[in-house]
Amino acid sequence: MLKENKLKQKLKNGIPVFGLLVSIPSALVVEMIGCADYDFIIIDDEHVQVNPETLEHMIRAAEAVDLIALVRVSEPNAKEILRALDAGALGIVVPQVESREQMELIVRSCKYAPLGNRSLNSGRAGIFGKHDLAAYVQRANEEIMIVPMIETRAGVEMAHDILSVPGVDMVLEGAADLSQSYGIPWQTRHPVVKEALRQVAATAKQCHVPYCAIPRAPEDFAEWSELGIQAFVLGDERGVAFRALKAHLQGFVQS
Repeated sequence: MLKENKLKQKLKNGIPVFGLLVSIPSALVVEMIGCADYDFIIIDDEHVQVNPETLEHMIRAAEAVDLIALVRVSEPNAKEILRALDAGALGIVVPQVESREQMELIVRSCKYAPLGNRSLNSGRAGIFGKHDLAAYVQRANEEIMIVPMIETRAGVEMAHDILSVPGVDMVLEGAADLSQSYGIPWQTRHPVVKEALRQVAATAKQCHVPYCAIPRAPEDFAEWSELGIQAFVLGDERGVAFRALKAHLQGFVQS
């Protein structure tokens, strides 16, 4: 259901924010992340098959624990974007954005008229028509976040064109796919990849768009913080859980 987007407000006010990618299709996991005091999640509907009912429950769980839920769709597809927003997501993350034209299409798909062409609906996103729907349309255009991922060589080269499109609220890095695009798969901390990420971050600053980093080591976090970056995705909850479980077991096995 539409509410104040506290993530958007914190970014506007320069307050550091921390999120997780969520790949386990479970409302319980979302609740746990919110209770652990993260600011936001990105529910992954790109690499994971999340059925519509489960997605809605995950978003509902986020609402219950004051967690901002964004959804990563698989491509800049208006129907996918519409389904995620109508389920109640407060933002859309789109992978592998490579052109201004793609970005403009994404913005139009996320915004109601006169800023876009998102199809009108009075379901749960609009609180079932409980309040004035004309006012809801205006507020939705203000609260919904639009987040492209720049994670290809072509995207890096077109970063200024992409991030200068009105309506972009944040840009998320994608070092893994970016490393593959440069011919060095999974070398996410390779100097070539790190330079490309810094280039996008600098372009984001020029365009007044918050940059969201994914630190893969403590020194990454320190480097991004020194550059003034204040938005971070701290990995995927599967990886966080796996490492915690492994460390828990080893603490007993090695004792």
